[in-house]
Amino acid sequence: MSYPWYEVLDDESNDLQQGDFIHNCPILIPPTNIVDEGENEIEIKEIDSIILSQSCDLVNNKIEIVLVCPFYPLNTFLNNLPEDQQGKNSQRKAIENLRKGFLPGYHLLNSEMEIQSLSDFQVVDFRNVYGIQYQSLVSLTSKIKGRVRLLPPYREHLSQSFARYFMRVGLPQDIVTEGYI
Repeated sequence: MSYPWYEVLDDESNDLQQGDFIHNCPILIPPTNIVDEGENEIEIKEIDSIILSQSCDLVNNKIEIVLVCPFYPLNTFLNNLPEDQQGKNSQRKAIENLRKGFLPGYHLLNSEMEIQSLSDFQVVDFRNVYGIQYQSLVSLTSKIKGRVRLLPPYREHLSQSFARYFMRVGLPQDIVTEGYI
């Protein structure tokens, strides 16, 4: 049985779901220092993003702000590794760690040669989460022809990875088991 990773939505599909890819999504970046008096400079940055908010909340209009994270080609991820990890063996190890979920701030998605924008593997970056107003996103996606959607069970796998990253807890002191046996 075949389990395709992606679906290309027809032009009439205007519903939003978790796992929808939004290219050139405008994100508001607040200033580093917010001043009480005067005007604050707000930057608008366009990113390739994927929706992380739950589909049930989107479909039932239960949220005002939609969570999105950036994604980019695996090649971009590899090129941005520290200089000491640029060798082929280090890059292979990084890819394998991504694939196995050992890098909790990231999630690896499969490539799809039939979809030009996904011809490389994609890396979702959970370290940067953004919010965009629901109605703005609906308006934006209504203009996108052939929007791509991540399909189940891969969509749920993405959601689970995001939850694992988001729910991490750093302990002030680790459990010491040395000398137990």
